Amino acid sequence: MQHLRQLLEIKNSELARLLRFNLYGLEATLNQARVEFPLDPGVEICDEVLQELHRLLQPAPPQQNTGWEDALDDLKLSHLREAFDSDSELSYYLGNSQLQSQTDSDLWNEIQRKLLRVPEDLAISWRSRTLDLAQEVGAIADNSNLYQLPFIRDEIIYPGLSGTVQTQGLSLSQEALLNSQSPQGNPSDLLAGFLYLYLKFIEIDSDLHHALKSVFSFDVISLHSKPEQQHQYIDALSDRFQRTQKAEENADPLSILRTWIDMDEAIHSLVFVPPAERYSWWGKLQHESRRILKKVADQAINAGNEVRIRQLSGLYADICALSKDDLQLDCGGIPGEVLTCLRVYARINQQESPGRVIFRSSR
Repeated sequence: MQHLRQLLEIKNSELARLLRFNLYGLEATLNQARVEFPLDPGVEICDEVLQELHRLLQPAPPQQNTGWEDALDDLKLSHLREAFDSDSELSYYLGNSQLQSQTDSDLWNEIQRKLLRVPEDLAISWRSRTLDLAQEVGAIADNSNLYQLPFIRDEIIYPGLSGTVQTQGLSLSQEALLNSQSPQGNPSDLLAGFLYLYLKFIEIDSDLHHALKSVFSFDVISLHSKPEQQHQYIDALSDRFQRTQKAEENADPLSILRTWIDMDEAIHSLVFVPPAERYSWWGKLQHESRRILKKVADQAINAGNEVRIRQLSGLYADICALSKDDLQLDCGGIPGEVLTCLRVYARINQQESPGRVIFRSSR
């Protein structure tokens, strides 16, 4: 492994690039085989190999950027950056990572997207503060210049700026969803909205990670630094969307319920580190899937089935018997508590299906 790592770290090397792509391919192949052959006698060793590959393919820490301080000094919104980075309440929800943007336009959008992950009252307070600080340097809110994300409703997520700082804001758009040629007139409208919204959001937010077990089961993976994981997550999300559509066409309540549970897991497995707070914009958005899942479960019950669905939350020690293959983080939330429920626990006609969570380590 030592020589593999040394080769991977050589810059501008075709051999290093070829090795990295082949290791990504090996990692993906073993992950798929691990799912297809769960009883294979080599499973335990395979898991260890996958962990070694994961560590090997972790990107090297970024090098110090020459001229970084000079670029920051030129920012009109530098006071906004300093205030945001030094706020301890924001750090509680967002972790201790500093803002990375080197232009005013990028900085505005980076801050506004991060506010989508904190509790709504804190986000509202900070969004007002960002506008005040922007106005101090001659920039004003502009709701006419918005980057549109496809979804089932129209909504201004945050404004852009005009004046001394010119940048787009962000919005949800039914028209953009219609232009994506999504299906109409059935419960999958919301799922189509999530599918196309996620495809666009992944393009613009480098902080996004995935924790979808069928793609990678050992860790929360950055979609920005691992492009092959991004492609695999998108493929899995699209496949589950299509299977849910087919189940609804066949009108079998149990098949619909099972595919919805899988789709809901894929939706909730697009996460940040630490995960977005439950009552944030992002948390409320994802919860829309859980509300529909509850209705689907009720339909299965009305058809004569015994169904119990539970979103796992609270102390991890209290729910760990209902979950499997959970992930832990050392940041965000309260030590020992569930940070987010990736997959609901389900009991369908006496058959149990464990849930899956991300929880904060107790140390």
